Amino acid sequence: MPEAIEIQLKKGALELCVLALLHRQDNYAYEIAARLADAIGMGEGTIYPLMRRLQTDGLVETYLVESPTGPPRKYYKLSEAGKRSFISQQAAWSSFSGAVENILGGAK
Repeated sequence: MPEAIEIQLKKGALELCVLALLHRQDNYAYEIAARLADAIGMGEGTIYPLMRRLQTDGLVETYLVESPTGPPRKYYKLSEAGKRSFISQQAAWSSFSGAVENILGGAK
């Protein structure tokens, strides 16, 4: 896949992926970044600005948790608006990806 297309696909799905991870459980940014790096190859530099934007937009809330190995960690959790956004984006993704799969299936 051409690199530019792959990057755009990842960026388009990144917010939904972060919301999905936080829907499962609260987490801190480094852990979210590590999971996304493993799963879809997104780097840390992409995650931190997104986390700030999600907080500014009111989709996530933060709280501190003491860490046994260093300073307290800032944990993120979905706000009520974040939960609604996740459900909406998940439905849109399912509809869109299903339509793409139908088109691709017909192109064989």
